[in-house]
Amino acid sequence: FQVKSENKKTIWNTEEVPEGSEFDDTWDPREKPEYEISFKQHVGTEDVFFGMTGKDPSTACCEEIVIKIKLPETKYSDITLEIQDKVLDLRTPKNKLLLHLPYPVKSKEGRARFLSEEEILEVTLRVSRKLDFINFS
Repeated sequence: FQVKSENKKTIWNTEEVPEGSEFDDTWDPREKPEYEISFKQHVGTEDVFFGMTGKDPSTACCEEIVIKIKLPETKYSDITLEIQDKVLDLRTPKNKLLLHLPYPVKSKEGRARFLSEEEILEVTLRVSRKLDFINFS
């Protein structure tokens, strides 16, 4: 078994380490907040009435992932959020959430807003899909 690496002292390649594992801390006592994942898709009349684009209600045709995270007794200034292509990392003084996303996302194109009255953080992420017969753009 040969390991090919630029540096002879490394014991593994970066491809062997799963994305987001640097955030995983099993000894962190903070609790995991409640969250909900939903999918969003943009449809027009050609989709709804005529079925011309071939879209269906499955997640394979959705363009965005919306994650709603309940953060009771949290201020907006206490929230630290980091998004990678396959991982969402959220930290507050009381909560910690490391979420492996169901689909790769465009991490630079995400939006987040904190609904202070409901104490919910809403994160909207654009799904990064390869072009196929359903996803044209």
